Amino acid sequence: MTSALAQFTRLIDEGFNAGNLAVLDELVSPEFVEHQFESPGHPARTTGPAGVARIITELRRGADDFHLAIEDVSVTGDTVWARLRGTGTDTGGQLGQPPTRRPFQITVIDIARFEGDQMVEHWGVPDRLALLLQLGLFNGPHRDSNRATAAP
Repeated sequence: MTSALAQFTRLIDEGFNAGNLAVLDELVSPEFVEHQFESPGHPARTTGPAGVARIITELRRGADDFHLAIEDVSVTGDTVWARLRGTGTDTGGQLGQPPTRRPFQITVIDIARFEGDQMVEHWGVPDRLALLLQLGLFNGPHRDSNRATAAP
């Protein structure tokens, strides 16, 4: 049996970074469940290797130079806790928006649980707000100039 960290690292390197979808049948359980909210068009849980393949395809379609780098990691039993840096250039559009051609880098927190040599569950928190800000798709709250600033 291979360690959970070795399998997680392989999934990031070969699956997400190289776009090798064939490796998913080996690394992802057919019973795999994704707990991360994906996007407004895909709020349901993703299951099995095909679900992970769809996520990788979407990410790489949005940024053809998409890359994840593992920056910090901790392993507790069969669970990997990781902080990653996601980078790329918005060449295909992000979060349903047209492409901006701007580069981005965001923090991603991943928790992946393994049984044997396969990932069976994943929870993830990508910093989508940072992505929107860097791409110029969200400028933050706007102040109403007519609103009083002092309390009565």
